[in-house]
Formats: sequence, structure tokens, C-alpha cells
Amino acid sequence: MRIVVELKRDARPKAVLNNLFKHTALQTSFAVNMVALVEGTPQTLTLKMILQEFIKHRQKVITRRSQFELDEAKKREHILEGLKIAVDNIDEVIETIKKSKDQVDAKENLMRKFKLSEIQSLAILDMQLKRLAALERQKIEEELKMIRELITYLEDLLAHPEKILKVAKGELEKLKERFGDERKTRVFKQKIGEFSEEDLIPNEPTIVTITVGGYVKRQDIGSFRTQRRGGKGISGITTKEEDIVAQLFACQTHDNLLFFTNRGRVFQLKVYDLPDTSRIAKGSAIVNLLELGAEEKILSILPVKKLKEGPKAAFVVMATMQGTIKKTAIAQYEAIRRSGIIAIKLNSGDQLRWAKLSTGTDNVILVSKKGLSIRFKESDVRPMARDTMGVRGIKIKTDDELIGMDITSADDIKADLLVITERGIGKKTPVSAWPLQLRGGVGVKAAHLTEKTGNLVTAQVLNRDDEALILTSQRGQVLRTTLRSIPRLTRDTQGVIVMRLSAGDKVAAATIIPKKKDEAEEIEDVVEEAVEEGIVTKEALKELTQVAQGETKTDNKSKTVKKAVAKAKKKV
Repeated sequence: MRIVVELKRDARPKAVLNNLFKHTALQTSFAVNMVALVEGTPQTLTLKMILQEFIKHRQKVITRRSQFELDEAKKREHILEGLKIAVDNIDEVIETIKKSKDQVDAKENLMRKFKLSEIQSLAILDMQLKRLAALERQKIEEELKMIRELITYLEDLLAHPEKILKVAKGELEKLKERFGDERKTRVFKQKIGEFSEEDLIPNEPTIVTITVGGYVKRQDIGSFRTQRRGGKGISGITTKEEDIVAQLFACQTHDNLLFFTNRGRVFQLKVYDLPDTSRIAKGSAIVNLLELGAEEKILSILPVKKLKEGPKAAFVVMATMQGTIKKTAIAQYEAIRRSGIIAIKLNSGDQLRWAKLSTGTDNVILVSKKGLSIRFKESDVRPMARDTMGVRGIKIKTDDELIGMDITSADDIKADLLVITERGIGKKTPVSAWPLQLRGGVGVKAAHLTEKTGNLVTAQVLNRDDEALILTSQRGQVLRTTLRSIPRLTRDTQGVIVMRLSAGDKVAAATIIPKKKDEAEEIEDVVEEAVEEGIVTKEALKELTQVAQGETKTDNKSKTVKKAVAKAKKKV
């Protein structure tokens, strides 16, 4: 039977196929009872044990068959030896038979005169006259020779068990040649027919939004179009009058989300578990997705790749509103109950605001609402258990609070820190402009703040792959603009207008969007990584450069580059 399923233009073939496997009889699985008698005792066997028992069975079969054939060959040899004696003395044999009274007397006379056995004598008496011809006599001799060779082979085979295994292998190969065809089944590591939700959902970039009132949603990243700096943006979310956007970030639909609450607990959800809605929809209440307590709110969300596949990160670094910082091994968040687990113990009036992944050798930068900031080594913060309070990261005044925390690589001196004020003014400043200090100090200025700028709202470190910025106001206006339109200025400056706001409106949240690489850029990245790791020779580098520049014709440049890198590894 041949089945053809025609798909619509916007259908996802893999998801359709997985649904057919899951909900129809297109794929069927069946159980195998692996219980067998082993030396008279019933046992449950593994595949390897079954193969071993089958080999033992084949050894026994071949041994018994060979022994039977050996016995039959020896019997035939014994008869042929008697026939040969009779043929060699045919005249005397005939004369003896003629002088005998009957068959019994002839048998005894032959046994006595030619020293034959009873079986040989009976074979001679049963011999037909045609066997007396010269040609027939030659056939007897040839058959006797072949029988003796067979006996020698069988005796040697039975004396050497390893040769029996070779015979078994040869017989299986002959069966394969005669009856073998292409395999009609596939071997799966997991159980057939059991598909997780991830198998049915494509892993795509998405934007996650959460409001102060506790509404969360995800939406297609393509729903935001890029505008010039200074634009008013578009309507991004419909909120209640008293509700504002709290957090906005980009991630993949298969990522894990760690939800950190104001009570210091952490929950976990998959991104695809969030409702996929339109740009202006307000989303679903987070209390319908997580088992939150009374007056418990989500204040920080950390998108994490699958922990078992693992990013290079080894720790989760957390920071609170009052400047407390804490570092915990990411392995402690692998098994999170549906009811949540403790992430950090908080002082009265303090709230957990940020959680970031780190390698253990990074630098930490903290920025306050009043424009103070500090950069120190992550190693200054010792790893702690989940249910601990943490240590001081920066001294915070009474009327100030922390509005930004980020992790930077100790080797990355080209990274920029983006700061945005509540009046939509922003700038980029090199992270290297911040001196390395000991944690717990007051810090230095991150921006020059006035009544025109207002206080800082967000501070984030930019990576080289970051391309666009999405700003959301408290009244739901959304602006997407390119990061290259924002100038790089010194620490003690105000910045430029990034988003124009209506009277009384303020910036609520910001997120950074990484650029989507095309094929040529992916090739250049592969080449650059290969050069940095020192695995490419000059000849291979030249070849890779030609591919990256499009001088070499190929249908799949990225695969070609990877093969060239592998080839370069072998050369080195």
C-alpha cells in the first residue's frame, strides 16, 4: 500500500509525520517475550544472550550432524573396503560362492577365506554383476578415496570447536546470499510510537512577554518590524490600566524557562507551554501555568537551554533589588518539582530581580536606578546552596535600587553596556570603561542623569551577534530599532533619544534580538573558529576562504566547510 499525504504550503512536514505515527496505524509496535529455556531453566534473556544461545545451538546442531555424517562415512568406508577386496579377487570370490551350499554358507566362507566382516560379506553377495566391469571397479576406488577424505575432515572438525563456528558463519552467509534482501525495519533507541511534545513542535525563535500583573505570552519574532531610532513604535500588548510590561526577551521554543518569584522560589516550564498569541493580546495569567502562592509574583525569568545537553555555563548568578548577589551551581536546578523549589532566601522587603548563567570565571556588572554601577570578578562570590541568602554585590542607598545585572566574559573587552532611561534616552558604553573593583563597593557612574532623562530603567551587555532592540512602554507601546543606530558614548554622558514617549508614559522593559545569520556569515564563523582553535593549515585556510567568498561552487557551503575543517584536523 502506498499512501500520499498532500500538505498545505504553511504545513510542517515533520510535525504531520509525527502525528501520523502517533495517532494512526501507520506505525505499529509489538512486544517480544524474551523468555526461553536455558539448560532446562526458564530465563528472561537480553538480545546479546539470545544471540549467544543461538550460537551455542548452532554449535550443537553442527556437532551432532558432523558426528552422524562421520558415523555414516565410516560405515560406508567399511563396506567399500570389502567391495574392493572382492573386486581385486573377483575370480576367487566367484569360485567360493559357486562351491557354497547356500547364502549363509557363502557368507561364512567369504568371511573365513578373505577375513571379511559379516557386513562386508553381505555387501559382496548383494553386489550386482555390472560392478565387475573395469569402469565400475574404478568408481569404487574413487568413492573410497572420497569417503576417507570426508572422514579425515569430519574428525578434524569435531576436534576443533573454533572450526565449527566458522562452519556456522559460512552457512549463515550462504543463507544471506540466497534469501537476503534490503532491511524493511528500523531500530530506534526509544520506544516506538512514543513522541514527546518537542517532536511535534518546531524549535523556532520567539519573544516572551510578562507583565507586572502576571500575564505571560509568546509571539513570533517576525511580528516586530525594524524602525529607525526615535520612532514611536507599534502597539505591542493590550494591558489593563494598572498593568505594565515587566520583562521581554527572545528565546527558542524548546528552551526551558526558570521562573524566579519574589519569595525566592523557582519554577520551570517549556517555552512552548506558554500561549502563542498575537502581538496585541495580553496573554494568559501566570497563575494558571504555575502553582504560585498567595501574593507570590514572578519577578525574573531565565531562559535556559536543555540542562542535560548543557550550555557551557556552570552556575546561575542571582541579584536582588537591594544589591545582594548569589551564585549557585546549575546542576541544582535539573530536577524542579511542579510546586517549585527554593532558589534564594531573601531579607524582608527585598526582591529577586535577575538570574543569569555564568561559567565561574566571568565578570559581574551591576547597575542601579540612580546611575551607579560596579564591575567585579565572579570568583569574588563563592558558590552557595539553593536555600542561602547570598552576599553584598553593591552598596545601595535608601532611595535607590538595582535595575540591571549582567555577566561578561573576562576575555571580552569589546562588549558594550546598553543603558536606557525611563524617558527613552539611551547609549552604549564599552564595558572596559568600568574598572574592576571588589564586590560590595559603591561603584562608579554608568550615566549622567537629569530630570530630562529620568532614572535608569534597564542596563544590558550587548554581544557581537546582537542586532536589534525592542522597547516596551508602560502603556503598551513597542519600538524595535537597530542597535547600530544607538551611539557609543562615555560613562558620564546622557545619551540620545531612542524612543519618543507620550506625556506621562515611561519605558517599562527592553530586550535584545540577535541577528539571523545567512549562509555566508555561518561559513565565516566556522572559518574563524577553526583559525582560533589552531586546527587549520595554510592550505586548508585558503580553501575555506575561497568557499566563504563563493569562489568554489557547492550546493551546501556549510557542510563543505565542516568537511574541510575535518580534513585540516587530520593534516595537523
